Amino acid sequence: MTALEQNITNYFGVMSQDSLQVITSRFHSETLKKGDYFLKAGKPCNKLSFIKSGLLRVYKQTEDKEVTQWISTPGYFLTDLSSLLFESPARWNIEALTDAELFTISGADYKSIGTIVPNWHELEKLFIAKCFTFLEDRVFTHLSMTAEERYLHFFEYNKELFNQVPLQYIASMLGMTPETFSRIRNKQLSSTS
Repeated sequence: MTALEQNITNYFGVMSQDSLQVITSRFHSETLKKGDYFLKAGKPCNKLSFIKSGLLRVYKQTEDKEVTQWISTPGYFLTDLSSLLFESPARWNIEALTDAELFTISGADYKSIGTIVPNWHELEKLFIAKCFTFLEDRVFTHLSMTAEERYLHFFEYNKELFNQVPLQYIASMLGMTPETFSRIRNKQLSSTS
């Protein structure tokens, strides 16, 4: 089973080999260079991608700052789900932080799967429920943990990112200023040395 097939199964659920092949056949390879945009806010998002390699930042520009919503890593799907499903303008900018390899399906092909794969609507509902649960967990983390606890929790599961992306992006994603992030980071580094 390819990485794409495995991740489709992990996110959408178990399906027949025929259904899996129908879905994967609609994906094509796409590469982005560091600094390229997968999506710009205000434009329609007409694709869903699985990240094979590379890092991409999901962010929004406000009046006075950029707010990083997420840093996507290999093994995850990437899109502006609201824009893809409701054909509304994208809310997010998605930029490659490194060179990236993606498997991408167009919005039209994604929407056509329901007419080809018998239980697609159940599988898609499972995928969206997983996305929603993930977001609920992130909201709860932000509401229930202190800045230091958020830092430690994120660091525990994403150590490698601290050496791969600008730290101000991680600080923003964790809902803290770069100064607070640096203070917590310095405290953690001094306690481990």
